Amino acid sequence: MKISGIEIFEINPVEILDTGRTWLFVRVDTDEGISGWGEATSSGAGSNTLIKTAINLITPDLIGENPADIDRLWHKMFRRFSYLGSRGLPTAMTAGIDIALWDIKGKATNRPVYDLLGGRFRDEVRLYANSWFEGCKTPDDYARAARERVLSEKHTALKLDPFREMTVTHHMFSDGQISPEGEQEGYDIVSAIREVVGPKHEILIDAHGHFNVPTAIRLANNLYEQSNIAWFEEPVPPESFEALKQVREHTNAPLCVGERLYTRFDFVPLFKDRLVDYVMPDTIWSGGISEIKRIASLAEAHYIPISPHAVPSGPLSLIASAHAMTTVPNFYRQEHGMRAIPLQNTLLSEPMDISNGVIKLNDKPGLGYEMNEEELRSRAV
Repeated sequence: MKISGIEIFEINPVEILDTGRTWLFVRVDTDEGISGWGEATSSGAGSNTLIKTAINLITPDLIGENPADIDRLWHKMFRRFSYLGSRGLPTAMTAGIDIALWDIKGKATNRPVYDLLGGRFRDEVRLYANSWFEGCKTPDDYARAARERVLSEKHTALKLDPFREMTVTHHMFSDGQISPEGEQEGYDIVSAIREVVGPKHEILIDAHGHFNVPTAIRLANNLYEQSNIAWFEEPVPPESFEALKQVREHTNAPLCVGERLYTRFDFVPLFKDRLVDYVMPDTIWSGGISEIKRIASLAEAHYIPISPHAVPSGPLSLIASAHAMTTVPNFYRQEHGMRAIPLQNTLLSEPMDISNGVIKLNDKPGLGYEMNEEELRSRAV
């Protein structure tokens, strides 16, 4: 079997994402008529246009290759743009094709991807809810949404960024501080949610790397003491492990990082210096099914739970993550965006089985799902 072509589908999920942000899918075809689907979606307006260009550039290097040689092709793709840097754009490009190659191998052998990765540790993949708080402005709004959107779906864990003042600087870093009013609003929002969901529900806080060291320490400790949060995510920007170490040394709250780290190599310092309690690599951004499986193994050697990031991506990000997480012992929870599920399901050959706070894979060969090409083409950018 040989790779005969690669087609790219960049679509507009305008119902749930801001203008300019897209989802990116790839279909890898073979000369034996078996095709595999992958996703290469990254975040930020314009990102997927760059990734699409990279896939077009790498395609001639892949035509004629054996799609079963997944590891070798992963390294071939990963090193293709290494003189520009091997993180972010190259890893998302690599992931899109890597996921599709696993889909092809599963279909060719008539086995689900998770079976090829070593088989099951679990029949269900536990989820935590994100993107459930659309339209919320006050603590009461958040409490009501937690009751009506999260608890009603039987989720036992949720995530949010309660510091609304900082959303205007979501894609930059200035002084890393927050006003006393904005800080108190965040505490009040989390407290209101805790009152509604009860003491056993896990509340995960996403700081989005907005804060400097002293601010992050104060916020994490106060939220942990006041509302017993289950983790404080990305307390400082991802570029400095030394800053993260300072937070770690002065914080009681469990810490989680990883969505803006890429490949197993970026995670080594976290494990070596015990900087976090959880890791949350994005299956696409870190390099695909192959790489998140390797990151999970590294984390397992340090007894660190893994909890993949998966927002704001399309359905194959969640499905590919679920296949990988089915097979690892140190899995905690899988992120998913509640608001995206209806749109994600319209892109698939059949809806995902998501209920009671878990996703169940359908046990069909490969990823178990085909993409709805008619819908993809109707939404083409």
